[in-house]
Amino acid sequence: MPLLARRGALAAATVALTLTAACSSSDSGSSSNPSASSSGSGSSAFQPQHKGGTLKLVAHAAAGSLDPQVNYTLQYWQLYQSMYDGLLAFKKVGGDRSFTVVPDLAAAMPKVTNGGRTYTFTLRKGVTFSNGKALTTDDVVASFERVFKVSSPTAGTFYNGIVGADACLKKPASCTLPKGVTGDAGANTVTVNLTAPDPEFAYKLAVPHASVVPKDSPAKDSGTKPLPTTGPYMAASYDPNRALKLVRNPHFKEWSREAQPQGYPDAIDYTFGQTVESEVTAVENGQADWMYDAPPADRLDEIGTKYASQAHVNPLTAFWYATLNVNMAPFDNKLARQAINWAVDRSAVVRLYGGTNLASPACTILPPGFPGHVDKCAYTKGGGTTWKAADLAKAKELVKRSGTAGQEVGIVVQDDDVNKSIGQYLQSLLTQLGYKATLKPLSGNIQFTYIQNTKNKVQLALTSWYQDYPAASDFLNVLLSCASFRPGSDSSINISGFCDKGVDARMRAALKTMQTDPAGANKQWGALDQDIMAESPVVPLINPKMIDFTSTRVGNYQFSKQFYMLVGQLWVK
Repeated sequence: MPLLARRGALAAATVALTLTAACSSSDSGSSSNPSASSSGSGSSAFQPQHKGGTLKLVAHAAAGSLDPQVNYTLQYWQLYQSMYDGLLAFKKVGGDRSFTVVPDLAAAMPKVTNGGRTYTFTLRKGVTFSNGKALTTDDVVASFERVFKVSSPTAGTFYNGIVGADACLKKPASCTLPKGVTGDAGANTVTVNLTAPDPEFAYKLAVPHASVVPKDSPAKDSGTKPLPTTGPYMAASYDPNRALKLVRNPHFKEWSREAQPQGYPDAIDYTFGQTVESEVTAVENGQADWMYDAPPADRLDEIGTKYASQAHVNPLTAFWYATLNVNMAPFDNKLARQAINWAVDRSAVVRLYGGTNLASPACTILPPGFPGHVDKCAYTKGGGTTWKAADLAKAKELVKRSGTAGQEVGIVVQDDDVNKSIGQYLQSLLTQLGYKATLKPLSGNIQFTYIQNTKNKVQLALTSWYQDYPAASDFLNVLLSCASFRPGSDSSINISGFCDKGVDARMRAALKTMQTDPAGANKQWGALDQDIMAESPVVPLINPKMIDFTSTRVGNYQFSKQFYMLVGQLWVK
């Protein structure tokens, strides 16, 4: 996710060592802190004695549009799990089981026919939107069309295999999918036809971009105006400069505990505009229950010693990376791009992020442990399977050969301390290589959309990607396929603008192989990862972990590998 997601990072390795040693790890899916979690068991049964209260969240910045079919940030995808539903969903549990897809608005997993091209869903009965209107097959059909009408960031990658999607991608405003998605109100079924079998289609239906919203929802980004929900919570108000308030959906009735469990807090107040320092203090004092941004370096020691039982550290299948615009000088020159990959000291970036216990150097686009990942490091001094050291001499030689020395390079980063510090490091490095580098920090509320739009002529940007779902294509196809490069759009997730027809063809072949031979397909993805790195459109920097710092009020902490802390399942009473 995302992802997908941009989240503040930690700093200072020494204190991080203390922190990590003291904090709980939630990789197992349940808290190891009985005092903080009351039981921390993630019990599957609802416990009414814990129902009620207001959960208070804080963040430095909001994450932009509240529209679930537009927003592509972890910050809000995490909330959407208790707000919106699709036909399918990832299980709302902690640990490895959170990667499992289950029926959500569909009464059962779909009937798949026509050689894997046709999916037939029977809708659950009795599901009602927060505006009081009953869910119908028309809502589902309209929601699929709306994915294209609002130019959802994944319209061209996740859903381009729906029959008729090609026309919708060309003319989003008039999108109809008459042969792609059809509803039968009498039978209460929805049928989706694909142009070809897609072994990842169930995953794609379980992410927020496939949320079902009312058929009369605006055919454009709803922005700050909340759309009606089907889940246990709905947005009562949203001001991205100040706060987001979620309250109970008065029409919600739990239909599947594993797909959409009822929530514990009566309300969720999300406040924006605080510094990370004040966020830490607020959590320590019980004025807030959780902070979105990671604690700054100068607070880690106290958290690791005084508040260790309230910190939960979890490894992530994600990477932070620099994008190199392959369509603009100097990075339209492959030698210049390769030079940056050779030059970047990943260990330095790890230190800026928080140290080796909270991040590790990244060599490839696919994270370690992810399907398709191969332990091979193309840009490390001496070669090998892991990153060891930068080779500045080789980088300078490549810059000289490229003839790009002396050119100007703008670096766009988010304006929080850690992103800026990494940006400053990159600026210094580029200067050493002979470029005239400048740094442009932007608010996290706008930076992600800004760097995607080619009109802003971004040459180098710092960003990150957190899996949408556990498949290699979610990194390589989504981030670097031709379909993901959409000039002039704020939703062009292929930020580097990399488009190689040969690579695209091999991606399609790998997707086809996945239908019958997942292991063989992952070998293909692994080779693609290495070959794309040779072209160097991106610079993998680190693979992060995440820390959730919670108040003493919070119980029932659970970490979903898919969507992270289950916000609606926290106890505050």
